[in-house]
Amino acid sequence: MFTGIVSDIGTISAVESRGDLRVVVNTAYDTAGIDLGASISCSGVCLTVVDKAPGWFAVDVSGETASRTAQGQWSAGARLNLERAMKLGEELGGHIVTGHVDGVAEVVEIAPDGDSKRIAIRVSRDLAPFLAAKGSVTVDGVSLTVNTVEDRADGTLFAINLIPHTQAVTTLGALSVGQPVNIEIDVLARYLQRMEHYRVKAG
Repeated sequence: MFTGIVSDIGTISAVESRGDLRVVVNTAYDTAGIDLGASISCSGVCLTVVDKAPGWFAVDVSGETASRTAQGQWSAGARLNLERAMKLGEELGGHIVTGHVDGVAEVVEIAPDGDSKRIAIRVSRDLAPFLAAKGSVTVDGVSLTVNTVEDRADGTLFAINLIPHTQAVTTLGALSVGQPVNIEIDVLARYLQRMEHYRVKAG
């Protein structure tokens, strides 16, 4: 489990096809304190550390994972939002994040809003019911609050605000229009949708 509070920006230094992709990520983490088999969220994707040395760790990305995450994410030079798995008793600064991507969305608008940036993102219809104003969403592994939600003929748009701090300590400050991003909906929204399905079915 994660919180969506990014603690490092890593850079992919090498990608090797071994059936799965072996991805090497340069990091400022003290890798001596990271066990093999540990989970690290890489731009919203929970991955297992399979190798490490000072200054880097390696993960294996399956074909299934690569096909369900943002295009171009697993390439040399790509920057990743990193978060280590939370420990019991730690402060929950964001919201509960599982590291399981629900879909890939597209940035459609970026506008200044004071010192912040207002980002509009288009999601597919199947994810639309899980987004609500003032609810939580994870974008490329970053816990954010949904400002507005607007249903349109070409899909659903939701807007978020990036304060200067978030722009500086995550990759989201460099987002561009047309860029794909990984989306994870709030885990509580999943359960509420499931409960509603059975309530309607029973009624």
